[in-house]
This record gives sequence, C-alpha cells and structure tokens, in this order.
Amino acid sequence: MQITVAQLAGMINGRVEGDENIEITGFGKIEEAGKGQITFIANPKYSHYIYDTEASVVIVNDDFEYEGTIRPTLIRVKDAYSSLAELLMAMESVKPRRRGIEQPVYVSEGVNIPEDVYLGAFSYIGKGVRIGTGVEIYPQCYIGDGVVIGDGTIIRAGVRIYEGCHIGSRCILHSGTVIGADGFGFAPKGVIYEKIPQIGNVIIEDDVEIGANSCIDRATFGSTRIGKGTKLDNLMQVAHNVEIGENNVFAAQTGVAGSTKIGNSNRVGGQCGFAGHIRVGNGNEFGAQSGIPNNVGDGKRLIGYPAIEARQFAKNQVYLKRLEKLFNK
Repeated sequence: MQITVAQLAGMINGRVEGDENIEITGFGKIEEAGKGQITFIANPKYSHYIYDTEASVVIVNDDFEYEGTIRPTLIRVKDAYSSLAELLMAMESVKPRRRGIEQPVYVSEGVNIPEDVYLGAFSYIGKGVRIGTGVEIYPQCYIGDGVVIGDGTIIRAGVRIYEGCHIGSRCILHSGTVIGADGFGFAPKGVIYEKIPQIGNVIIEDDVEIGANSCIDRATFGSTRIGKGTKLDNLMQVAHNVEIGENNVFAAQTGVAGSTKIGNSNRVGGQCGFAGHIRVGNGNEFGAQSGIPNNVGDGKRLIGYPAIEARQFAKNQVYLKRLEKLFNK
C-alpha cells in the first residue's frame, strides 16, 4: 500500500491539516503506529496519544481539539471511526481474491462450480449444492447436500454447513462455525430422553457475518433464520427455530434459546442469555451478561439478571453497596 494523504482524504471527504503529500504505507494503532502509517482517534480517552504518536497521519473528528504542538498531519472528518472503516474496506477491496480449485477437493457429480470460485484443499462439496459467483471456500470445509451459497460469500477454513441450509450473498462465516447441526430436541420418556428428529434447516440472509466457533442449529421443522445485515461475534449459540431480524449486532458468547424471535437493530453485549419462546422488539440495547427471561418491547436499555432498565440497575448497585449499613440500622 502506497498512497498520499491527499488521496486518502479524497476517499473519505476529509480536510487535511498538514502535509498532504506524505506517502502512507499502512495502518496502525495510535500508541504503536510508526512513520508512514495512518491511525485514528474516535474515543476521547485516547486523545492524549496525539502528542506522542509516531504515526504520520491521524484521522480525527471535525470537532477534535488539541493544545500545543503536534507532529502528525490530521485528516478531519465527520466521523473518524466510520471513515477509517471506509478506508479499510477500500484497501481490502483491491486485494486480489483467490480463484481456482486446489487439490485434493471432492465435488459431487453434477455440481456446477463457476469459474471465479475458490475451493481450498480437502474441502467436500455434496450433492445438489449450488454455489454463486465469486464465492471463496477455504480448506477443510464441509458443504452438505443441497446447500445454497450466494454470490461473493466467504467460507473460512474448517466451516461445516449441514445439508439443506441456505447462505445468502456477501456473507462471511469464520473458522469453526457450524451451520445446521441438530437442534437440542429431546422428549422425556420415563427416565430417558428420546431424540426428536430435526428436519428443518437454517437460512442465513445476505450480508451476515458469523464469528469463529459459533453454532446455528437447524429447526425442528421450518427454518432457523438470521436476517440481512446481522453480525454475530465468536462463540455464539443460536438454537433451533430462532428468528433474528435485520441489522442486529451480538457480542461474543451470547446464547439464544429455542423458538425465540428477535426484531431488528438490536445491540447485544457479550455473554447475554435469551430464554426460549420469547419475543424481543426493535432497537433495544442489552448490557453484557444480561439475562432476558421475558418479552421485550422496542427501544429499551436493559442490563442485569433478570434484565431491567439500565438506570434502575445503576440505582440498585448503589443500594447494594449500602446494604450492610442499612441492615445494621
């Protein structure tokens, strides 16, 4: 990567303060970046690094203020974080993508593999699989019978997609992810549990990203569904017949129990747990380690177990600190 500050600023509609002819060779964290690298400040708590950083260029918000003298050139933008994301995506898009079929690979008879697809070594492609254009399937992946994979999707090494599941376009499935394993369904019969066959599938809509070692279980019947634009972090568990809407973000180690339905544009902290058979609306925020046992409407900010309004949770924490004094009184 070699590009000038002026060119970078033009890509993100930024305003340059300093030398716009500096050549940039890479990105770095503000506390570690060196000469020729570009970094950013979006969170005010990192502002003090501006005086010591060795980075050549720093992307900052329009309202960023500093005292005294600083060394790096600044690019001022409306939103430093989103502008950095734009730059990273632009740099990523010009990288050459892998193409061709490595050996050994097993492709079932009758499966059409488009010319611009990449199949990594030791992958297995089952009967009746349909693969879109520009798909990348990295080594040691299992693609079961009847799976559909949309255009431009990336399946990282070691992913397992069970039979009959559908993956949309431009999705990313990270290593170790399992799509379509049996839902956890057992019927008690005396002191034993008999397995209930899980005959549904999983549907992953377009532009979904699923983190490493996550599990999305197939439905008992019907479909477990992850909506368009939703992002799941590593080590997620989504149980059978769950329906998650569009443009949600879930942090790591969150679990969603069976048949729960979650709306759109929710933000979920790490290690949250959603009970089964509940409904969650749109635009909610759940703090880390929240337990959600009941239905939730729209636009709530909840935390704790059981999850309550964030303001009430903060008050309760104050009361808990005073509990011994109140008890003695």
